[in-house]
Amino acid sequence: MRLRAALPGHHLSDDSRHLIEICLGIVGTMAGLVLGLLVASATATYNAQRDELLDVSGKVVLLDRLLAHYGPEAEPARTTLRAVVGQAIVRIWPETTSIAPQMDPLKVHGELFLDQLESLEPSNDRQRSLKPAAIALAMSVAQTRWLMYAQTEQMISPLLVILLVFWFSITFVGFGVFSPPNATVLVALGLCALAVSGAIFLTLEMYTPFQGLVQLSSAPLRDALAHHGR
Repeated sequence: MRLRAALPGHHLSDDSRHLIEICLGIVGTMAGLVLGLLVASATATYNAQRDELLDVSGKVVLLDRLLAHYGPEAEPARTTLRAVVGQAIVRIWPETTSIAPQMDPLKVHGELFLDQLESLEPSNDRQRSLKPAAIALAMSVAQTRWLMYAQTEQMISPLLVILLVFWFSITFVGFGVFSPPNATVLVALGLCALAVSGAIFLTLEMYTPFQGLVQLSSAPLRDALAHHGR
């Protein structure tokens, strides 16, 4: 708006205004498309992590129940499983928000649990059928955990964010050049800028689903832990 006051009158003629509006439309359309794609990608990443968390939580409960039906010989493995789940909760959702989530599956004793499953020696038909099912389920949980760990490395390109902000900045400068400096226009532009900024912020937050303001809840895994030992 200050630029509008400093420009010569012929720079704001109808011909100039028409051309600039076309340019702003092109830039605004590109920025809107890119922002929409980023929001869709971030939402897909967030939902994938949520579904994988629910999948792991359900399989952990089922794995514990299989070991319970296996018999008292599987109690050490059940104890280790409970410890592994507890360690995962503490590391992924630390009580101190300044500490980043630790998603590396090697930081917990998951492989010790797999070794304990392998060392089980079935003594009857029921145990012989339950052991391979428990091992297959444990391997599925481990595979999903490694997939969740790999997905945490998916980050939005900083250059893309800078470019997106630059495009929207051009658009808002164009709006300001042809806008009268009154309170209604200022509020409208402010709310529009807040909406765009909120969309970009939400996109960045959803790429980090285990921290920030829109982080995934630990409730499914805590509920799974609460069912252990029953």
